[in-house]
Amino acid sequence: MHLSIVVPCMNEEGAIAPLVDRLCAVIAPWAHKAEIILVDDGSTDGTWEAIEDVRLFHKIVVGVRLSTNRGHQIALTAGLHAAQGARILMLDADLQDPPELLADMMHMMDQGYDVVYGRRIERQGETLFKRATAAIFYRLLNALSDVDIPHNTGDFRLVNRTTLDAVLAMPERARFIRGMFAWVGFRQIGIEYTRAPRTNGETKYPLRKMLRFAMDAMTSFSTKPLRLATRLSFASLGVAGLMAAYVVRSLILFQTVPGWASVVLAVSFFSGVQLLTLGILGEYIGRLYMEAKNRPLYFVQDELRETPPAKLRESA
Repeated sequence: MHLSIVVPCMNEEGAIAPLVDRLCAVIAPWAHKAEIILVDDGSTDGTWEAIEDVRLFHKIVVGVRLSTNRGHQIALTAGLHAAQGARILMLDADLQDPPELLADMMHMMDQGYDVVYGRRIERQGETLFKRATAAIFYRLLNALSDVDIPHNTGDFRLVNRTTLDAVLAMPERARFIRGMFAWVGFRQIGIEYTRAPRTNGETKYPLRKMLRFAMDAMTSFSTKPLRLATRLSFASLGVAGLMAAYVVRSLILFQTVPGWASVVLAVSFFSGVQLLTLGILGEYIGRLYMEAKNRPLYFVQDELRETPPAKLRESA
């Protein structure tokens, strides 16, 4: 197998058929040695039935159905485990990232690159809030992270087998795939494109999931938030020292100070610093707890390919 295309799908019933038709047109030069892996991430609509239907007409389609919803990054990991190609393209089912860039990506990889990632120069159909928060996220992530992650990139990328095997050897549960590929290194290059608006369904990343995703990204690649908590503690001690000096000065000069405002301010400040520090520590401790349990990332309920597995497969 030369080429694998991995597409996580969550409630994408209406997008499956146009997605496969478009992908088949793109991979026509490599169709005789290619596969399209569609991973159903515990969908509650007819996504799996749609995958079964398209496979009747396109035998290069491989269907992987997870036993329950595990999230986009885990579903993508499941598809990467199932991929058999020497080169692997990662793509979202909404087709906002153009698969037509595959030919250029393949050419760049022929020149010796191990990873060709897509860099968005424009985001059509996205709100100002979404664009602003994305820009803030990447700047903050690179400021806190020990790994240089390119701005305005997603999981849309073409990777070779060597790089993929290196990433799959990383066992962590809080997976930030684009950061993991940046961390392993190898020769990487970006290709710029304009991201199209979503044509089917709705986004699977509301604000709550975006915040969770951002927290996973920051805590997976850096201990700088822990050092920030230490610095905040020293800063709070400094503020406390200044306030103590002010109190002593007031006593010496016999100045009467009402006091309630400064007390409330001091209590609020120190309580906020303590809660923030505890929250940062809690995020890291929680991840240690989840990693220590060492549970499988996912279970595969069904798999559609030419040679189906003999039993239910799991991945740690």
